[in-house]
Formats: sequence, C-alpha cells, structure tokens
Amino acid sequence: MSLATLARSPVTREAPPAPQGAPRIARVEIVRDMAAARPHWLALQHAACFMTPYQAFDFLDLWQRHIGAGGGVEPCIVIGFDAGNAPLFLLPLGRHAAAGLKTIEFLGGKHSNFNMGLWRADVLASITADDLRDVFAHLSGEADVISLGNQPLMWAGRDNPLALLPHQPSPSFGFSGPLQRDFDALFDERTSAVGRRKMRKKERTLAGFGDVTFARAASDAEIRRVAEDFYTQKSARMRSIGLPDVFAAQDVRDFVTAGALTPTPAGSRLIELYTLSVGDTIVATMGGVCADGRFSAMFSSIIHDRFKTESPGEQLLVRVVRDCCERGLHTFDLGVGEASYKSLFCDADPMFDSDWPLTFKGRAFALAHRGFAAAKRAVKQNPALWSVIVAARRIKARLTNKAAAS
Repeated sequence: MSLATLARSPVTREAPPAPQGAPRIARVEIVRDMAAARPHWLALQHAACFMTPYQAFDFLDLWQRHIGAGGGVEPCIVIGFDAGNAPLFLLPLGRHAAAGLKTIEFLGGKHSNFNMGLWRADVLASITADDLRDVFAHLSGEADVISLGNQPLMWAGRDNPLALLPHQPSPSFGFSGPLQRDFDALFDERTSAVGRRKMRKKERTLAGFGDVTFARAASDAEIRRVAEDFYTQKSARMRSIGLPDVFAAQDVRDFVTAGALTPTPAGSRLIELYTLSVGDTIVATMGGVCADGRFSAMFSSIIHDRFKTESPGEQLLVRVVRDCCERGLHTFDLGVGEASYKSLFCDADPMFDSDWPLTFKGRAFALAHRGFAAAKRAVKQNPALWSVIVAARRIKARLTNKAAAS
C-alpha cells in the first residue's frame, strides 16, 4: 500500500475530534543526524511524553553508534513541531539499503522489543489518521518501503497513534504484567500452590550446591565481568537449541556493554544487569531497561551445565520481579516472543506491523513481507506446529554439535 493509497484507505479506528485548543502540526522536519535531533528528543523526554524505554535518546544513540552506523543505517528521524517551534512528536526512524531496496524502519533493530514514536501527551488526544498520512508523505522519495514492526497497540494504558493507519498483526505477542508493592501477594496471585512448592524445592536443591546470591551489577568491573559471562552463556545456549546467537557479533557486545556502563540520572545504568550465582559461578543473567515505573527485560541466559535442571532462569526471574516490586515499579515486561516462562508474571499483549510501499519495488516487498509475517504468525500461534519446529531445531543442533566435536 503506497502513501497515495494510504491516504484513500479506510482505517479500523479513527481518533476522536480534536479538543478545542489542541496543538496542531505546523511543520514536519526530517533530521538525518542523531546529534541534531537530540535537543528536540530530550525536550520530549523531559516533558514525560508517551514512549517506551527503547526509544530513549541515549539508548538509540548508543545503538546507532555501535550497530546501526556499521550496518549502513542512516538516521531518518521525523519530527513534528507546533506553531511555536516546540516538538510535538518524534519518530526515531532509520534508512538502510540491501539487495537494491531502500527500507525505512525503526532504529534499534532486534534490540528494541517495542517500537513507537515519542508523543507529547496533548497530541495523543488530537492527532488523526489524516494528520499521520500527511506526516508520512514527507518520506516520499526517501526509500522504497516503510516497514515498521513490533508496535504495541497500547502502551501505559494509551492507544498507539500509529494504529490509526492500516496495519496487520505482528507474528508474536508482547508480554507484560502489573506489579504491586506486596510481592508475595502478587506471587500467590500468579502461581498455584503446587507451582510454588516445586519452585521452593528447586531453590533448596540449588542452594545445596553452594550459597545462592542475587545481585544487580553495580561497579564497572562487575558489569564487565557479568557481561562477558552472559555472552559465553548465551552462545552455549543458542548452540544447544539450534538458533543463531545475535550477541555473537562484536558490535552487538560493544553496544550491550556500553549500555550497561552508561549511568542514568536516577543513579542506575541504562541497561541493568541482574545475576543469580551459586558460590562464585553465575548461573543465570538478565538484562533490561527501566524507565517511567516499568522494567523491560531485553535478554536473559542460563548456564549450560548441571544447574539448568533447577530452572535458574526462572529463579532469577522471580527475584528480579521481587526487586521491581520493592523499588515501587508498576509494570514488568518480558518483551516480544512466546515462551512458557513468560506466563509466570506476564500476559500476552497484541502487537502490529505496518508495511507501506513508496515505489513499485517497495510494493513487491511489502506484499511478500506481509505474507511471510502472516505465515510466521500462523505457525507460532499453533502450539502443536510450533513444538514440532522447536523439536526439529534441537535435533539439528545436537547433530551439528556432535559433528563439530568429532
């Protein structure tokens, strides 16, 4: 669907009439440099705008420096201003070329679980589908296709404005859940008595191997040590289940380590690292971003040895959620993608993708991409079929690892 077609197409939802005196979009600017976008970006962030932690300037600036630039991604940041030249919204987009096709996507790549713009609160109540069509029309001539994935339909109880435009369901759901001050009450709510007994038994068994400690990495030296252990764990884990290790590339490791070392105004780190250890051995790791009362898990790993039968990853998850409750956070999420452990504290949230071609080449890509995403969703939402694929991956991994060892 081209932008011209988009302008004529009906949408599934329409914004209510704009309240009297609501801000209007006076102009739209495309900014091609992170530093140039920074003042407007931070102005929105400091105004407590509608956004996810993955669209924070520091997070995406690090991503662009360590991963995006080397991968050929050029910032293509769309900013809307009011008549007083104050930013109303910002869409953190980037453009890259591959196989002769130029694509505009959200910055952050696979390291951004949830993708959205930054929206000033008063804009949410007034922006319409027609406004958005006019905004995206400014990208005509910039690429062959706009392909925006992993967008939450709702965030923090508010509708995502981009859902006003034509879209399709994402292949996977997002997963999040509310927290409360009383962790024990939350834990009792989310688990059965049988489940709690099993978990306590595993905790006792794990403690039989040595002192079990839970920690958030604080010092630079500790952060570097935890990060290196995580990369080793993740690599072994991915080999065992027959999936590629997205953390194997040095640029990705540099991004994660840099994020974990970057301090925040709140006194934490941009990417927080949590560990569960038995004695001096880290048996599970989790990393995530925390902002606006929400912790968003980015990645996790467990050690590939005898400890794994005691579900160290699940035991770490419980401790991280307890810590979030004690910090007074209100929401916890485990990102995008189905996994059985996610149901412990989270529920499925619908996500959507948008593919809008700008050229004839882009039209072919958009059709193919929508078809592939629909097929992928059908497979992932069919438990029987998905279990067959997972089993096949594991068998292939065993055969591959056996061949490599011989």
